[in-house]
Amino acid sequence: MTRRWLALAGVIVIATLLAFPLRAAVHEAIVIPVAYLLWALGLLYRSLSQEIWWVILVVLVLLILTNSLAPPLRPPGQVPPGSKPALGQVQTFAGWLNKSGSGIYFKWLIANRLGKLAYQILLQRGSGKPRSVFDPLTGPDWHPGTALQDYLQSGLHGSFADFPNARKFLAPPAKTPLDLDVADAVDFLESQIDDSRL
Repeated sequence: MTRRWLALAGVIVIATLLAFPLRAAVHEAIVIPVAYLLWALGLLYRSLSQEIWWVILVVLVLLILTNSLAPPLRPPGQVPPGSKPALGQVQTFAGWLNKSGSGIYFKWLIANRLGKLAYQILLQRGSGKPRSVFDPLTGPDWHPGTALQDYLQSGLHGSFADFPNARKFLAPPAKTPLDLDVADAVDFLESQIDDSRL
């Protein structure tokens, strides 16, 4: 936001400095042609009767309505372009990983998906006992590190809005629990799946 204000202030200062020396050139190049064009349009408007203007207006409205409501015309035999095929879960997750460096939202999407996976693992370990999604991610033989636990909890129970991405001018972004390396979380969850199958 500060860069925008500095750029705007710079443009205003430059425009102010150039306003007086270029006043005659701007008057000749812009003001006189625009005034002449407006004068000519005013003459054209006054020279035609109101009935003609109403007919022109009705024709324009009918053309716009026809263009909006009529289906697009295609040559015979041309197939309409199809929509893109839906992405699978792995492709979607890979896209989030590629975009995770651009902001907190994609980091949170990844953490949310991994937090839901952790919840499912703990639910399966509970052998059918009811478990709320709002319960903390704890259970028997569940010993992630503190940073990993915060990461999974933030993804499952938090929102990307809890971690604003606002930066100060030339300052690094603030650290959040979502900055954990995704590979560490995936390795831990894989080990928990293997342990649960033993």
